[in-house]
Amino acid sequence: MATGAPPQAGRLVYREPVLGRDYWILDDALPHPHDVRERMLARGDWVQGAPHRPESWPGMRAQPALTEAELQPIEGWFLKHAGRKKIFKPAVAGDSSLNHNCVQVVSASEGVVRPHTDSRALCTHAAVLYLSPDGPEHAGTTFFRARLPDGSLGGNSIPSRYPNLVEALGTRFVPSNLFVEDVSVDYKFNRLLLYRADLIHSATAYFGEALQERRMALVFFWLAR
Repeated sequence: MATGAPPQAGRLVYREPVLGRDYWILDDALPHPHDVRERMLARGDWVQGAPHRPESWPGMRAQPALTEAELQPIEGWFLKHAGRKKIFKPAVAGDSSLNHNCVQVVSASEGVVRPHTDSRALCTHAAVLYLSPDGPEHAGTTFFRARLPDGSLGGNSIPSRYPNLVEALGTRFVPSNLFVEDVSVDYKFNRLLLYRADLIHSATAYFGEALQERRMALVFFWLAR
C-alpha cells in the first residue's frame, strides 16, 4: 500500500529494538510512588501544552518532579544499564529549556499518538516513569518503524548525522500512516522505561479526563557518554 512517504524516509535505519540493549525496564522504580504521585497532583505550577498552546507535547507539565535524593538512584541505574559513565548538561540556546525530570499529565482528549525522536543534540537517552495506578496496559510506549511507498518496512531510528526525525525526513509534515507499530511496552504503575533517544517512539494511548484519572508520567532526558 502506498503511503505518500517523504522520499527521505529511506534515510532511516533499522535495528530491531532489543531489551537490555536499546531499551531497559525497571519495575518498582520509586520506593514511595504513591507519595510522589500525590505530591504531583497537588502542584499548582502547571504549564499547558497542546492543544491549549502551540507546543509539540500534549497536556500539561511541571518541573522539577523528583527531588535530587529521589533522582540519584534512578540516574545510577541508568548509567549502569546503559553502559555510560557520566551525565552531561546539554547546551540549550536562548530562552529554551529542557523538560527533564518533569511530570506530564495528559487526558484522552488532549493526546494523540505522535511518533517522533528526541533531539540527539540534547540527549542520548530518554525515559518515562508511569505514575497512574489504574492506567490501562495498552497506554504505555510504542516504538515504530517506517512503511515505505512500496509497502515494505523501513527504519526505526535516525542516522547519526541528523539531530532529529524532522531533519532526517526533511519535513515536519509526515503522513499519518507513515509509521507502523514495531515493539510496545505496557503501562504499569511505577515502571521506568529507558530507551535510546534516536528511536522513533510515542505514547501508545492516553486516558482519563479528570485530573486524577489522566495518564501521568515523569519524563527524563539524559545526555551521557
